[in-house]
Amino acid sequence: MKLIPTLCLSAAFLGSALLAGCASTTQTSQMEKPGSQITVIYDAFGKDPTMKKDWGYAALVEVGGKRILFDTGNDAETFNQNVEAKGIDLGKLDFVVMSHRHGDHMAGLGQVLAANPKVRIYGPKENFGIYGASLPSSFYRKNEALPAEMRYYDGKPPEIMKFGAAWPGANFEPIDKTTEVAPGIWLIALVSDATGTKELKELSLAIDTPDGIVLVVGCSHPGIENIVQAASKINKKIHLIAGGFHLVVAPDDAVAKVAASLHDTYQVENIAPGHCTGEPTFAALRQAFGNHYLYAGLGTVLPLGAGAMKQAERGEAAALAGDDLAIYQKFSEISHDAQDIRLAQAGLTHDEETH
Repeated sequence: MKLIPTLCLSAAFLGSALLAGCASTTQTSQMEKPGSQITVIYDAFGKDPTMKKDWGYAALVEVGGKRILFDTGNDAETFNQNVEAKGIDLGKLDFVVMSHRHGDHMAGLGQVLAANPKVRIYGPKENFGIYGASLPSSFYRKNEALPAEMRYYDGKPPEIMKFGAAWPGANFEPIDKTTEVAPGIWLIALVSDATGTKELKELSLAIDTPDGIVLVVGCSHPGIENIVQAASKINKKIHLIAGGFHLVVAPDDAVAKVAASLHDTYQVENIAPGHCTGEPTFAALRQAFGNHYLYAGLGTVLPLGAGAMKQAERGEAAALAGDDLAIYQKFSEISHDAQDIRLAQAGLTHDEETH
């Protein structure tokens, strides 16, 4: 008599398992579907003659059926030229990620909004931030003894005070903690503790693929190791890191430490550095990662997926050479001079800032 219910239960369990298997297969195929790739559309080095080099960063990430714009570069006209050179339709973006509030990452946002005014834009949540913010009116001290005309809002402030964005009407969504914004697509929110960028909030994009995490970083002001550590909580396997590591003026010992940590401690599988990573760091990472170092200059398309990545330009070639090297050095010197001025104003040295 118990046989029939048992069979029914087994059939029901098998059916649910098959459905779960189908769902898993669907998600996997979505992440591995042809055309999943990262296209670098803003940087100071690259090989595409139709694109203009400039200091800054932007990339188009196409994965899981989503088209994600990560940052928008340093100059609106240059950003627009590079977008057109790659045939990118800004009107067909699923969402935009603005990693942080530095000008070399956000100058093309106006171009994006002109083409796609309602697109959702994720930015780091900051009090009085350029992407808009809100605070409870309890944040400021009050003095009930003052006459109404000397008090904010006549002594009757709104419960929540809303502050405007630099782009009025844009669809900003501030992020202040690690958040899954679409299935398998995460934004990691961290805060810099480095001198010169202390308290700067930054978002990194982490995509959980069947091969592991694909991590896209803007400048890594909170520290590339800290970002990778946060990403490893989503999935311990880090398949690829692309973007800027903010080691452009770091001394050799600091560079060596980061290279060893990424390769040995976190066992990152592939690495595709660009932007503010720095020439010595390019060299150190290429040596550490060998054939798992991927060239990622302006115009480079990095195919995603274990099989697809075999098409990427591997570490045998020079990280930077010829005109690429000269142009990168030029922009690096400009960035270095600007940092010298800022450190001098703060009464610091580069070594003090690094440590």
